[in-house]
Amino acid sequence: VQLQASGGGLVQAGGSLRLSCTTSAATLNFYTIGWFRQAPGKEREGVSCISNNGGRTYLVDSVKGRFTISKDIAKNTVYLQMNSLKPEDTAVYYCATGWRCDYPYEAEYSYWGQGTQVTVSS
Repeated sequence: VQLQASGGGLVQAGGSLRLSCTTSAATLNFYTIGWFRQAPGKEREGVSCISNNGGRTYLVDSVKGRFTISKDIAKNTVYLQMNSLKPEDTAVYYCATGWRCDYPYEAEYSYWGQGTQVTVSS
């Protein structure tokens, strides 16, 4: 199972970025896909997830109202649209495969992409 995260970059506070997690059709149809992030000096934390059939999504409280998660089956890609970005959103963002879409606990996710850096300047 391979996942490729992309779309990170440098943006000013209040700006937007869209992260992509591209994988195979089989992976997308079989697994929940989760997004995590790790800020410098902090532990990795869950951000969002979307179930294999797209019927269930989850966003942690700190990003609700600002981030949305979606999937494009034709492109074998899960997106994390991030709006109204804040400096505290600065982190390396990872996508990973899991089983259930609820609060994304790192221990419940198995295959991981390489991460993409998001930097939000104040």
